[in-house]
Amino acid sequence: MIRGFFRLIGLLLLAGGFIFMVYDGARWVADQTLKFTRFGQFWNDINQASQSAFRTWVEAKAPWLWTSVIRLLLDQPVFAVLGILGILLMILFRPRKPLIGYSRD
Repeated sequence: MIRGFFRLIGLLLLAGGFIFMVYDGARWVADQTLKFTRFGQFWNDINQASQSAFRTWVEAKAPWLWTSVIRLLLDQPVFAVLGILGILLMILFRPRKPLIGYSRD
């Protein structure tokens, strides 16, 4: 049951990544300038207080993590971050392969 839940979350993240890819593509067609929505900008638009609270928490625990990993992640396009997270969840929680030559009764 948990495996199905995480696969559903992965599928929703993949759908969100596709929606942002279409959104950025439509903006490119309209403006003739290629500008992707960054993940950090998207997070700020949703809830700015949570991002600043997360930053202070991470900098208190491991300051190197914010400067090297998380800042790099926040500068990536939203469709790439959501798509990769969705694909990882779909792969990690895929159904088990049936055993050959073993019957389950």
